[in-house]
Amino acid sequence: MNIMLRGAVSLVLAFGLFLQPAGAQTQTGAGSESKAGLAGDLTFERVIAEVLLKSPELRAFSLEVRAREAATLQAGLWDNPQLQVQSEDIAGTGNWPSYSNTQTTVQINQWIRLGGKIAKRERVAGLSRDLAEWDYEIQRMNVLTRTGQAFVDVLRLQEQKQLAEDLLGLARSNFDTISSRVESGKVSPIEEVKAKVAMAKTKMHRENFSRQLESARRRLSSNWGERKAYFARVQGDFYSITSLTPYDALLDRLEKNPVLGRWATEMTHRQANADYEESKAIPDIQFQGAYRRKEEQGVDTLVLGLTIPLNIFDRNQGGIAEAFHRREKAQAERQAVELRLQSVLAETYNRLAVAHQQVTALKSEVLPGAQTAFDAVQEGYRFGKFGLLDVLDSQRTLFESRSLYLQALGDYHKAVLDIERLIGEPLSSWITEPKGMGREAPGE
Repeated sequence: MNIMLRGAVSLVLAFGLFLQPAGAQTQTGAGSESKAGLAGDLTFERVIAEVLLKSPELRAFSLEVRAREAATLQAGLWDNPQLQVQSEDIAGTGNWPSYSNTQTTVQINQWIRLGGKIAKRERVAGLSRDLAEWDYEIQRMNVLTRTGQAFVDVLRLQEQKQLAEDLLGLARSNFDTISSRVESGKVSPIEEVKAKVAMAKTKMHRENFSRQLESARRRLSSNWGERKAYFARVQGDFYSITSLTPYDALLDRLEKNPVLGRWATEMTHRQANADYEESKAIPDIQFQGAYRRKEEQGVDTLVLGLTIPLNIFDRNQGGIAEAFHRREKAQAERQAVELRLQSVLAETYNRLAVAHQQVTALKSEVLPGAQTAFDAVQEGYRFGKFGLLDVLDSQRTLFESRSLYLQALGDYHKAVLDIERLIGEPLSSWITEPKGMGREAPGE
């Protein structure tokens, strides 16, 4: 089943943003994977599911979330009480009796944290866990966008390899035709040599695309942790494009970017840390309760105590000031990140607009003209109206135009994926596909 690549982030949202970070790798269903690896023809949905299940990068971020959850648990615990046992006057010199004057004290000490320190410390740790979850979401978007772009590369190179195969078949047909005409004495033998050279160049192009395709396949499979690509092909609607969205409409949606969403939590985290530092100015108290045995009198007594630090010199002035400065720094950093994202969006939108214009022009103007010229020259060559150079030139023009078209489509889909990652939602969810931008390949 084919899908539209421009809706890639819809799959990111469907599989990603509404799922909790995976704590461990999950086994795929029976029959979905061979013993060697992910096999068969792959759709983008299947690729996304595999990456979410098996990506080592995402697993690392997921484990960081789990680690900070444990840190949050630890931050909410009270201090342990302290047990202290002390015996005095056990023995002495001279006429001092051995044990009759001994005093034994068994004491329990417990710190009481005032000012809400434990709750505030736990809140700081909990917000740190929330930041780790945001980091997971950001990394998930990055990984899936990179996977989508690798998927686009494989789709494009599959088409370019097929184009090179078609060109090679045409070159062989031309060579056979010219060889027959040389044997019959209708054309010079030099034309057979030229046709052979053209066929050799075409073979080189095909081999080049084959190597690039194999490299792209390995790059795609590496996203789910496989060193070698075991799948046969990828399936996607490579020839579909949509209308060009106004830049201002995309800029308004930049707030949905998870990087900016993270900064809202970051601001809250730094404010919580400032609150915790302020609470340290309130001194904690230590309660002491003890049982004491006096052997000389043969009596048992209780001892109560209270320790209160006197915050005369150190009232955590530096820690409080540092926390508030870091909170203000976060505001400036958030503004800087927003400006940087706006700059990246403008640059990416420019790439999208250029690719969209190239795809449109090549499909509506360049390719039809190149195809018409090629057909006319091919027909005229049969009747001796054109020479071999005219045939080779029209052939080269047509296939270079088709190759440019495929490259422009690849650039377009990659730019769409980058845009969707920046705005945090699929373009296809709120724009309509115009007429004349069908999914068929030229000439189909």
